[in-house]
Amino acid sequence: MTSVKEFVIDRPADESDLGRGRFVFTDAYSVFDWGQMPDPIEHKGASLCMMGAFNFELLEENHIPTHYRGVIDPAGGEEPVDLEDTEGLPTEMAIELTQVPDLPYEGPDGDHEGYDYEAYHAAAGENYLIPLEIVFRNTVPVGSSLRTRGTPEEYGLDVETWPDEPVSLPEPIVEFSTKYEEQDRYLDREEAATIAGAAELDRLEELALAVNHIITERAASVGLTHEDGKIECLYHDGTIKVADVLGTFDENRFSYDGQQVSKEVIRQYYKREQPDWVAAVSAAKREVALSADADWRPLCDIEPMSLPDAVLAAASDMYAAGANAYTGSDRFDAPPLAEAVAAVRSL
Repeated sequence: MTSVKEFVIDRPADESDLGRGRFVFTDAYSVFDWGQMPDPIEHKGASLCMMGAFNFELLEENHIPTHYRGVIDPAGGEEPVDLEDTEGLPTEMAIELTQVPDLPYEGPDGDHEGYDYEAYHAAAGENYLIPLEIVFRNTVPVGSSLRTRGTPEEYGLDVETWPDEPVSLPEPIVEFSTKYEEQDRYLDREEAATIAGAAELDRLEELALAVNHIITERAASVGLTHEDGKIECLYHDGTIKVADVLGTFDENRFSYDGQQVSKEVIRQYYKREQPDWVAAVSAAKREVALSADADWRPLCDIEPMSLPDAVLAAASDMYAAGANAYTGSDRFDAPPLAEAVAAVRSL
């Protein structure tokens, strides 16, 4: 199980053929790379499943290849179907599977910050999950690491220093970061191309921009602003397909009338209400960067607190109301999006 969804293998992939499997979305959540947090958020799993399925079907309409096969109808049936052919709140998504070899870790003095990508690709052949996250950005929030990696002019802004408020970019930008390393890091194009293996970096960038455009247009049509997100992709016999899940309130950042409508709400709550845990996480990550052990969590001596019921209820309404609005449905018993946003704004 990942931190927020179960991964079911129905037929494993091999060196030549894609397999079959399912994501089973749960109400668990994760922030700051911690893994599963103490409390579930009701309806979160179904909202992610529905938004992810809706987006994959939008991509298919726009001729973008994906690993999506449909969702499992909670009302009955084992074969995947389109989202509109289901009843209730689906939480299972059928997908194609590819190979995910081990990524050996050799310590901080090895190539690529200690990870052996040559071994990964030797085991993967022509059928593998590309070990990159392809990040796209439409805005640059306060505190974004992008501000430390370049000047405003480098990203097309006509100012010399970064403003003290979020800024919209004149054109979306794409960056590449690691996927399977214990601590994500952004990459220059040369290292990203090496890590991508046989997959062409230009094609990955092209897919990311196309996905960003489609999600941004859909979000705008229901009053949401799409700020940033990512895709993950698989490579199979010369074809790149969009994989994992995309365009949800966990994978992407959205806002409504200036208020975050995404997992960022929970991140910010922990920063305000349990800063000692957030600081301990950061310290543990810094410490492990100097050691031969890639796992920072055992070094963190503070556990995250449970969230108050009122916060969990507001977060649940945010996920449910947002999914209703984004998918154009009323499957969730949730307040209107504006009302749900007002509730999280007051946290």
